[in-house]
Amino acid sequence: MLGSRRSRRRLTTALAGLGLFVTGAALQVTTTATPAHAATTHRILFDDGHAEEAGNADWIISTSKPDPLAQDSSPSSETDWTGALSSWGVALQKTGSYSLKTATSALTYGGSSTTDLSNFDTLVLPEPNTLFTTAEKTAIMTFVQNGGGLFMISDHTGADRNSDGEDAVEILNDLMTNNSVDSTDPFGFSIDTLDISSGYPAAISDSSNAVLNGAFGTVTKSLIADGTTATLKPADNANVKGLVYRSGYSGNTGAFFATSTFGSGRVAFWGDSSPIDDGTGQSGNTLYDGWNDTGATNAALALNATAWLAGDGSTGGGGGGGGGTCTAAQLLGNPGFESGNTTWTASSGVITSSTSEAARTGSYKAWLDGYGTAHTDTLSQSVTIPSGCSATLSFYLHVDTAETTTSTAYDKLTVTAGSTTLATYSNLNAASGYVLKSFDVSSLAGTTATIKFSGVEGSTLQTSFVIDDTALNVS
Repeated sequence: MLGSRRSRRRLTTALAGLGLFVTGAALQVTTTATPAHAATTHRILFDDGHAEEAGNADWIISTSKPDPLAQDSSPSSETDWTGALSSWGVALQKTGSYSLKTATSALTYGGSSTTDLSNFDTLVLPEPNTLFTTAEKTAIMTFVQNGGGLFMISDHTGADRNSDGEDAVEILNDLMTNNSVDSTDPFGFSIDTLDISSGYPAAISDSSNAVLNGAFGTVTKSLIADGTTATLKPADNANVKGLVYRSGYSGNTGAFFATSTFGSGRVAFWGDSSPIDDGTGQSGNTLYDGWNDTGATNAALALNATAWLAGDGSTGGGGGGGGGTCTAAQLLGNPGFESGNTTWTASSGVITSSTSEAARTGSYKAWLDGYGTAHTDTLSQSVTIPSGCSATLSFYLHVDTAETTTSTAYDKLTVTAGSTTLATYSNLNAASGYVLKSFDVSSLAGTTATIKFSGVEGSTLQTSFVIDDTALNVS
């Protein structure tokens, strides 16, 4: 109950033993059908079910759908497949490490269709021009949350190619802010309602980043030919990162290319469709060869990002990229607390089935603080993260408070992984429900680290920090 003082809990169970080293995979109670990352074949689905060919657009890898190999089973040049994205598709196909398909109907997750998202590692949305349905948005967001990669390519505001009143800016923002999975800025950015006529946005300097410095080359610049940018909000998702910026911009504004994570999945954003346009396609379309523009390195950016999203660790470190030999798994024991006081080390009464604060799923959750007196609660678990893995820590957090201030953090929850502080939340983060939090902890691969939540409450007015459905996914 909002603002209610917590009653003292009886000591009904002993504290759990010291942190358990978890080396096997435990089932995560909140996920199903995690996309498996194949050892050598990365499965990429390009969407063509949302007017991606409307107007002058031709955002397809081939006119042969769903399988481009039916047009040419061994393409060697961009014209062997027909479509303005054929260069992208052919370049991936020639590596021998990618399986490509095109979706022409509604996007689903967990269904029986051959183009169901559960059959793929990455979904590419190349400037969609019709809104996703409620069911589609649930499918897309669940796919990413469970480990899939999402590549969102926008265009400038007003680029309504099929004249239905919606452009890619509105459609992709709607996906992020109006879905049943998490509408609280899950990726940590919003797409700007801008029409930037031209420019060559520059890449940041980060030699370890897998997207900027990967197997397909080094990224230095991209291209804007009527496009937009994104505003980053790291307070909502600490893993959001701008990689390419419009001239004169940096930090949280003017990001032309950005990456982030959600749950155990990865996300990439690009502010214009011109960079992926190879200038060749179906007759009657007005196309521009941004793919081969000599003033930019768009091909390297598109291909490295595809590899990173699909979990290909061969593209180098950074951005969560891990080794290609990692076995996908969820490593935390008792992740939803349904086994009670096991696996976790917790202060008395923290792991509880009390109905005063509702669990997100099941009956149990971890409830830190909430007494309205000076108090400290902790919750921790040690876990061994295999070498060569990318790793993502996620959990759902509900903050309930009786504090009325809008400016002072009286009560705080600190989240750490090993010696790194991932985030600090306070009474200022109070909300009516649970919010998903996600952090890239790939830097801890090859170590045993303690995941710890520490809640410190002041002397008056309660703040409750309630945690449920934790996960530490590796891939």
